[in-house]
Amino acid sequence: MSAAPVGAAVPFTSRTVFAAAHVVADPKADTAPDGPAVLDWDATLAFRRHLWSHGLGVAEAMDTAQRGMGLDWPTAAELIRRSAAEARAVGGRIACGVGTDQLPPGEAGLPDVRAAYEEQLALVEEAGGQPILMASRQLAAVAAGPEAYAEVYGHLLRQSSEPVILHWLGPMFDPALEGYWGSDGLDAATETFLQIIAEHPDKVDGVKVSLLDADREVALRRRLPNGVRCYTGDDFHYPELIAGDQRGFSHALLGVFDPLAPLAAEAVRLLDTGNTAAFHKVLDPTVELARHLFEAPTRYYKTGVVFLAWLSGHQAHFTMAGGLQSARSLRHLRRAYELAGGLGLFPDPELARHRMAQLTAVLGGDA
Repeated sequence: MSAAPVGAAVPFTSRTVFAAAHVVADPKADTAPDGPAVLDWDATLAFRRHLWSHGLGVAEAMDTAQRGMGLDWPTAAELIRRSAAEARAVGGRIACGVGTDQLPPGEAGLPDVRAAYEEQLALVEEAGGQPILMASRQLAAVAAGPEAYAEVYGHLLRQSSEPVILHWLGPMFDPALEGYWGSDGLDAATETFLQIIAEHPDKVDGVKVSLLDADREVALRRRLPNGVRCYTGDDFHYPELIAGDQRGFSHALLGVFDPLAPLAAEAVRLLDTGNTAAFHKVLDPTVELARHLFEAPTRYYKTGVVFLAWLSGHQAHFTMAGGLQSARSLRHLRRAYELAGGLGLFPDPELARHRMAQLTAVLGGDA
């Protein structure tokens, strides 16, 4: 495994950029797909130092870290504590996911959902991370309409000690979030979302929008109150959304910036100088890889992200929490390898080639 850089690079000046980071499972742990996650803490934290070394912030314990898909709440809580301490040590920026996934399976009531959110919000604030209020499967299951969302989110925003990031994660990333904000129609859901923000603008640093709909994101961005950022979560259209237009731009909080960290950092530093054309020249060619990693079923993009981390030497194995390394086909992984290689993403191309050959041999020959 490659040596981890120490310290954080100088922050960007034109955009705030987070990479949602994956976790590294412990391949030697005796685990089951539905059992508690066991992480390789050294490798997991080393990857966060890698992201900070490029100047990116870390979005911790998000869906990229397999929240709800292999990462249980006790392990996520420990991840938040350890990563926040590491961020303080190296001077890196960190924001952390606040959800309700400690609730047992089955339908919970609104008081249970609110209390679960409160528990996680308190932990993140105590650890020193900026809270990201994530969409809740449990809230989606129990909320009778938009009023329930306004009640729960309003309560959390009133009690948060610092401005938070609100996360709207679309059902392509998690089918259980269909109809979030109390409406099946996105137009009505957007109105509820904006109303919650308008009632608490001093408690909302920004919103992360993960709907894979660039036009909808731009329209929402233009309606945000002054001072409230839009963090794009659109892993299909991020160059144009970050570059922006005469009426504004999006910051970024992206899972695809986990494997793209060096190129993303290079591009944003070019944008810092005002060189939009050079920004696009670096970042636009990465979109084909991003669209491949996030192809349907989109929620399994984590497999490609961890696969590329393994090929790049950031971890010594391709084992994932919950056995999720099996979620993509060999053909899909081979294409990811080819696209990433074409972008020059592998620090050691020979290592990547060797590991790809090993995987191909194990999984059944030529893809």
